[in-house]
Amino acid sequence: MRIRAGSLVAIAVLAGACVSALREPPPVAASGQPPTPVAGASDVDRLLAEAETAFARRPDAAEVGRARELFVAAARADEARAEGLLGAMRAIAWLVETEADGVRREGLATEAVQLGQWCERRAPANPECAYRLALAVGQQARERPATAHDGLKVMIDLLERVSATAPDLDAAGPDRVLALVRLRAPGWPAGPGDPETALDSARRAVARAGAYPPNQMVLGEALRANGHREEARATYERALALAEARLAAGDPDAAGWRREIASALDALR
Repeated sequence: MRIRAGSLVAIAVLAGACVSALREPPPVAASGQPPTPVAGASDVDRLLAEAETAFARRPDAAEVGRARELFVAAARADEARAEGLLGAMRAIAWLVETEADGVRREGLATEAVQLGQWCERRAPANPECAYRLALAVGQQARERPATAHDGLKVMIDLLERVSATAPDLDAAGPDRVLALVRLRAPGWPAGPGDPETALDSARRAVARAGAYPPNQMVLGEALRANGHREEARATYERALALAEARLAAGDPDAAGWRREIASALDALR
């Protein structure tokens, strides 16, 4: 199963060819479909609220696609604000993880990278711009492997920066994603893969937000990678209980987490 967006990032391979992960992005106006009538700055709050409502209806892919268009419309309507860019990146990341067509996935991932670059330009002091850009670069690396070599460097630089300045962002997301990158990337000298360092990052994520199921999930994966099978099993069982509680409370992402955890526990039997 593909990994849920905004929670975990997978790096598939490092390709022999090397293409820059970041290029000059096209204008934000080139993303999405222009709204009718054209929205202005006074429409931004309404567009953002409608987008959040649509995004909350996942796993309805049509609604998430609608959320993406609304977020982009908000970003287009006021070039001084970054909320629309951040929301669009969240929606696109989810769509990448559920889209069956590879060409479509690659296009979406590239769009998210471009929006992330604009986010950093509009709001350079907002750490979420760097964080969401790192996630987008990771998805792009998987969907377009020629960018993976450079993309891993970009990801780690961005994530380490955010980990130092906003470690609690997205339920300790910077350390969670750093752990995953170091678990799944090739090891030295080909790449930055390092299971021991990944375990340190995973433990920090759990220390900061232990009730968030994906943090327990990545800790379980890191423990297993370091040979601690029994501790990994217990950690995945904690993650499962947390995911089931989230599912009962109506969390739209919890069903996917539960499936991933069940698969991991089966592999440990």
